[in-house]
Amino acid sequence: MKPATSKLTAEWMVGLLVMAFTTSSAAQDSARAATAGRQRTQRVVMVSIADRRLAVLGNGKVLAYFPVAVGAAVSPSPTGEFEIVSRVSNPAYYHDGAVMPAGSGNPVGTRWIGLNVKGYGIHGTNAPKSVGRASSHGCIRLRNRDVEKLYAMVRVGDTVQIRGERDEEVAAVFGGEPEVAAARGAVEAGGQ
Repeated sequence: MKPATSKLTAEWMVGLLVMAFTTSSAAQDSARAATAGRQRTQRVVMVSIADRRLAVLGNGKVLAYFPVAVGAAVSPSPTGEFEIVSRVSNPAYYHDGAVMPAGSGNPVGTRWIGLNVKGYGIHGTNAPKSVGRASSHGCIRLRNRDVEKLYAMVRVGDTVQIRGERDEEVAAVFGGEPEVAAARGAVEAGGQ
């Protein structure tokens, strides 16, 4: 009789340990999620078309700047406030029914950050010399190493502001006087 009792006691103890571990694991996961939620506030990505720069803001402070390419005169970048709705690592590129797989020749580079306006996003490039110019089809384009850093900083639900005009808020984030930067942007747009 003793061996059967020992076996039942051992099984009961194992069951109790499994239940304790599972409960403890679930509690730790919940605590981590709650802590992560408190630590990570929504970020704002601000793009200045005139400056051809992107800033990542968290809690009202600039966390990073990146140079960008913006839409060409024939295909300007949309302006306004948008939301990040997707994030894709090593995306395929779709154009006119053709699909180009991820790789070094892919026009959207190594990362795609999709916006809530169909067909527009922030992405890498296979033409890094285009960064700093008004040369995209409307998307915001970064060098691949920069878009990979940006990708790690933003999440679905974060806000993207694409600003076409230099105002006090844009000048405060990117520096300089609004009128001077706007004039510089107009001159550069003519000499792409």
